[in-house]
Amino acid sequence: MSVGFEQHRTELFAAAYRMLGSRVDAEDVLQEAWLRWQRVDQGAVAQPRAYLFRLVSRLAIDHLRKVRARRETYLGPWLPEPLLTGPDTDIELAEAVSMALLVVLESLEPAERVVFVLHEVFGFEHAEIAELLGRTERASRQLGYRARKHIEAGRPRHRPSPAEHRELTERFLAAAADGDLTVLTGLLAPDVVFRADAGGTSETPREPLRGLTTVAGYLCSITWAWPAGLDRRLTEINGAPGAVLHAGGSTYAALCLDVNGDNRIQAIHLVLNPDKLAGVR
Repeated sequence: MSVGFEQHRTELFAAAYRMLGSRVDAEDVLQEAWLRWQRVDQGAVAQPRAYLFRLVSRLAIDHLRKVRARRETYLGPWLPEPLLTGPDTDIELAEAVSMALLVVLESLEPAERVVFVLHEVFGFEHAEIAELLGRTERASRQLGYRARKHIEAGRPRHRPSPAEHRELTERFLAAAADGDLTVLTGLLAPDVVFRADAGGTSETPREPLRGLTTVAGYLCSITWAWPAGLDRRLTEINGAPGAVLHAGGSTYAALCLDVNGDNRIQAIHLVLNPDKLAGVR
């Protein structure tokens, strides 16, 4: 009876993850969607894919509205839950799950976020989205326009080659661990932003740090805080080269970097919250 759901599960999860920025929340939404799908007359559903996307989208909007207050009181910057992706991930998919895009999506209103994901990532027309969400086509277009303008202003415009990105990640990790101010100064962009999401589990800046001097100085001041025997493993996270850090047999952190057109680090995303690291273990 749930063949239609299983057929679309992968893309439904991908949509929910982009809308919510959380693997756990996306799985919860999919579980609720599956339960509701069992209660409908599936044989009478003419377009199962559209029906299921509507179900997941509405559940995602409801969920976003519920968690918004919780995220506003979250200790420190809130970052999306990182996901391991493979080397075969195509460029379009990599852009759609990039940490940079998910960070910008987090600043959108729930409906804007859903419309952007459905239209820009999954190719739904605004007439279809309007029907999915119970809005007018004009309202859907307006939501999509606002979302696109906001995202174009906030997402990185440059994507380095995987080899350049990996090398930069490796050099950054080595310099940060050694507290090498000279190397860090050469790697970071003047307007670099550093975000560390520990969820209150460790002492990290409660607000994003901005500017080369501030970020480099902070990184050099906390070399003592890195765990002994830290193992740095380069891997692909959210469609781009990143790193997973292990200590004492446990996953300690996940790191993603945004890079500007000068191949300098524009943004540093460091996820330390243990609850968010299941997807990179």
